[in-house]
Amino acid sequence: MDIRPRRLRRTPAIRRLVAETTVEPRQLVLPMFVAEGATEPRPIASMPGVVQHSLDSLRKAAVDAVEAGVGGLMLFGVPLEKDATGSGLDDPDGILNVALRELAAEVGDATVLMADLCLDEFTDHGHCGVLTPNGAVDNDATLERYAAGALAQVRAGAHVLGPSGMMDGQIAYVRRALDAEDFTDTVLLAYAAKYASAFYGPFRDAVQSSLTGDRKSYQQDPRNGRESLREVALDIAEGADIVMVKPALGYLDVVRQVRDAVDVPVAAYQVSGEYAMVEAAAAAGVLERERVIDETLASIRRAGADIVLTYWAVEAARRLR
Repeated sequence: MDIRPRRLRRTPAIRRLVAETTVEPRQLVLPMFVAEGATEPRPIASMPGVVQHSLDSLRKAAVDAVEAGVGGLMLFGVPLEKDATGSGLDDPDGILNVALRELAAEVGDATVLMADLCLDEFTDHGHCGVLTPNGAVDNDATLERYAAGALAQVRAGAHVLGPSGMMDGQIAYVRRALDAEDFTDTVLLAYAAKYASAFYGPFRDAVQSSLTGDRKSYQQDPRNGRESLREVALDIAEGADIVMVKPALGYLDVVRQVRDAVDVPVAAYQVSGEYAMVEAAAAAGVLERERVIDETLASIRRAGADIVLTYWAVEAARRLR
């Protein structure tokens, strides 16, 4: 008897029937940028098709995403003014908190509103925490700022907070602050395994980052894998509801190891550099754009991610439906 695996690949209908991995719109989260003072969407040169939104265009884009079936929206704020402590993070009138209120009023519980809980967009030095007099990131002082930001974001309407600064103890500190104010239902999406990656370059354009230097002293070394499992275990012990690996494509092995190790949902962030590379290659005519987008999303899901943050979320969701 001949064994012929190709029988199960013969037609599109058969391939669809036996597909091992699916990507559904509900599993996709759209990262969105909103710029203080913007009166219309501002294109981001290094990320074709992605913009810094005005509040008006943000609302419209959020409605479009909901109609496409996208599972959630992750918001990042781009303030006009920055300072050493990132005071815009917890300012009720700061752009991110204003945007959360606007979207909470616009789409309510029709989607999951997520907020980036970090200082880097709001600090004049561009680091994810406050600095000591000698210029190092002060871990414990930063936790106080995250707690203040968390309360502001929840009061503004966020359902999920994404502590992304990779400070030690950040999940426990934020969870205690939320619980003390009776925000016990707030979901924490821990950026548990966030690497000091070169793939973040376009994102820094998107948020007009003021960073000088690097974040290697608090984000993970790209050469390390086992370290991620330790970070993930700590975040879950501290109260994380979802854990995330960032970036995605260069760290699919980590996504798989994390998925095998935990019993909470696992997210992966398909970051700006991954997006920009595909768009540039497609524009140059060397890749089939839609096929590559779908293939990358399937690879992240196949590696074990339950949730994928991607700038293609709305486009992919429409195609999937």
